[in-house]
Amino acid sequence: MTNPLLANTDLPAFSAIEPEHVEPAIDHILADNRARLEALLDQDGPFTWDNLVRPVEALDDTLSRAWSPVTHLHGVMDSEGLREAYNACLPKLSAYSTELGQNVRLFQAFQQIRDRDDFQTLSADQQRTVDNALRDFRLAGVDLPEAQKTRYREIASRLSELGARFQENVLDATNAWSKQLDSAERLDGLPDSNIAMLAQAAEQQGESGYRIGLDFPSVFAILTHCRDRDLRREVYEAFGTRASDQGPHAGQWDNSAIMDEILALRHEKAQLLGYDNYAELSLATKMAESTDAVTGFLTDLAQKARPVAEREFQELQTFARDELGLDDLQPWDVTFASEQLRQSRYAISQEDLRPYFPAQQVIDGLFQVVERLYGVHIRENTRAADTWHPDVQFFEILDSDGSVRGRFFTDLYARTGKRSGAWMAECKVRRDTGDGIQTAVAFLTCNFAPPVGNQPALLTHQEVETLFHEFGHGLHHMLTRVGAASVSGIHGVPWDAVELPSQFMENWCWEREALDLFAAHHETGDPIPDDLFQRMRAAKNFQSAMAMVRQLEFSLFDFRLHLEHDPVAGPRILETLEAVRDQTAVVRPPEWHRFPHGFMHIFAGGYAAGYYSYKWAEVLSADAYSRFEDEGVFSETAGRDFLVHILEKGGSEDLMTLYKAFRGREPSVDALLRHSGLAA
Repeated sequence: MTNPLLANTDLPAFSAIEPEHVEPAIDHILADNRARLEALLDQDGPFTWDNLVRPVEALDDTLSRAWSPVTHLHGVMDSEGLREAYNACLPKLSAYSTELGQNVRLFQAFQQIRDRDDFQTLSADQQRTVDNALRDFRLAGVDLPEAQKTRYREIASRLSELGARFQENVLDATNAWSKQLDSAERLDGLPDSNIAMLAQAAEQQGESGYRIGLDFPSVFAILTHCRDRDLRREVYEAFGTRASDQGPHAGQWDNSAIMDEILALRHEKAQLLGYDNYAELSLATKMAESTDAVTGFLTDLAQKARPVAEREFQELQTFARDELGLDDLQPWDVTFASEQLRQSRYAISQEDLRPYFPAQQVIDGLFQVVERLYGVHIRENTRAADTWHPDVQFFEILDSDGSVRGRFFTDLYARTGKRSGAWMAECKVRRDTGDGIQTAVAFLTCNFAPPVGNQPALLTHQEVETLFHEFGHGLHHMLTRVGAASVSGIHGVPWDAVELPSQFMENWCWEREALDLFAAHHETGDPIPDDLFQRMRAAKNFQSAMAMVRQLEFSLFDFRLHLEHDPVAGPRILETLEAVRDQTAVVRPPEWHRFPHGFMHIFAGGYAAGYYSYKWAEVLSADAYSRFEDEGVFSETAGRDFLVHILEKGGSEDLMTLYKAFRGREPSVDALLRHSGLAA
């Protein structure tokens, strides 16, 4: 019991976890779980929820509560030792997961529960759990001949390993590149806050002057504000060729072969299970009914958005030529020129808004918005949790009676050894243990520019949206009332609907009534002036069509990559991307650009053949928010209905049924088109 990953503590003991704890803990839990499962399957009498399913969920929970902090530390505090321990466990975990999925006795036990006369007396979440489990057994190959089962297990293990290597290559390539500048001369155009950030980055690395890295705050600052075109190109190239055969570290962490193998193995896995391709397999657990439905949805949006995007880009080219002297607008100029055009047209930039969004103030305001919508209270608890970094905070969500509804960690700032992006992840899932309710706990991770000197961290409005987005995922995880872990929170929710609560939360970042709760100048305390707010709203859909076709490019590329895979011809990754760009793109990156090599969502995350989910769910979120537009942005009735029908139900019922219970009808694309400026 000296191993902190085996201690039965309420929350992980992060400060005590060392790399040498990881593999022994996982080995111990896997062996114990196997033995306990055999004992469960050997018991006399008919199988029931209480004597089989709940104990199996307890075994899953024991493993998850040990592995979750390891996975989290691997993402936010990576080290060589931790990486080795993490990778050593991946094949063991993959083998165990596949072994469960192909366990015929366990499958038959679940089927026995499903076939019982009293199955309908189980609660909705319990029935859903059993039905989902039977589906997942088949998707794990439980019905396959033994030789094909073996091959399935090999594929699953290898895919787990390849996904981890893909992510590590991106992280290593990101950390490997930096540029040191002795003076700020080449940083002309950058706001003072950005220059101070780069100076602090240099100081932290023991360097003089200014340090540009490939963390998002650095890249965004250079591409958005830097007048030095050569420096913009250099940063654009370094970022856009990470982990590839091109750029300053060509071939050193090249993901090319990894991507090819991932796609080939996914295709083989799909065909083992009787699907024509991996895109078809991915839809087995999603809302979309067919691959044609997905491609049709994306193509229709592209046809609506691209003509508008082309006009937006022509306007940008004209402005860049006439006002900036850029006769030949290149991809590394687009973000800079767009920011200049935004300022010219609306007299507003992200930097104009940044002073009004101190990070802690935004956090407090986010909580106030949630409290008003859902009738809960959020407070910081500085004593309850052991953390992995001084920046980390720990909070609790309380119900109106003072009971704890959910808890979460926040880790907001970029640093070396932390993977890029923003995400919500599970620490503990809510479940009915039989002896009580286990409270859900979440990780909320972002990569904002950290505080500089005595000045607080100041967020852009886009970063405020990111924070609200990720907390929407967190609310889905933490506010659930479901007792069955397999469909609690985001579990069991169709992947193409999982972005509904997150995208939904972004809407309050644009409402005056919500912003007045927290948007105040960090020095004067003044709220956002009305004229600045009006300019912000006026600029809301600036280049929204260009942004939409970019997202559609990602979505179609991902889906077609998995739909059209030819095992004879090979993946044809770059060729597929160029074909998709013929359909969607108004900005064409140079031939040497290698966007796919850093596309972690689909090669190292859960979005393979599912990146379209962002747009699919955006239809739901825009339509859902239109009810608040009709009834009031803090409508108690609408807020309560969204809580009861969407957030509290998790994956326990059919999502469309739940959505219609909230909205009174099926969703319409009209609100998305209107919110995006593509329709009146």
